[in-house]
Amino acid sequence: MPGMNDESDSQRAPVGDRFGYLLKHARERLVSFSEPALAPLGITGRDVAVLTVLADGAPPSQLEAAQRLAIDRTSMVAAIDRLEDLGLVQRRADTADRRRNIVVLTDLGAETLRQATRATDDAEALFLEPLAPAERKRFREMLQQLVDRRDA
Repeated sequence: MPGMNDESDSQRAPVGDRFGYLLKHARERLVSFSEPALAPLGITGRDVAVLTVLADGAPPSQLEAAQRLAIDRTSMVAAIDRLEDLGLVQRRADTADRRRNIVVLTDLGAETLRQATRATDDAEALFLEPLAPAERKRFREMLQQLVDRRDA
């Protein structure tokens, strides 16, 4: 029977060497630095991602923001509702197409994003501290290559 005590079993890497395990635990370690850094602002890493997308270029609709983050519409609506309750964003009618709503940062949202960006940059620096500067740069480039790959 394939997979039962054949030669490949003896060559199988321990779980701690498996790529999925390493990625999962690297992410958990990064979160262990970033979430406490964001806690005083009352937001999460996901909130920072949404605020960042909303601040990037012309104000998007909820659907456009969801597409940029590759999350479903329902999750985006919940995220925007939460950020709106915190006073960080507002939904507004698009002046170019009044049938469409856009989402914009409030002044508080823009300031919170500035502080959150500093906090997450500091958290990333702590996470990447074991790597030399050139290794940090190359690590980011390699991750970007994997994320940007569209043909798979």
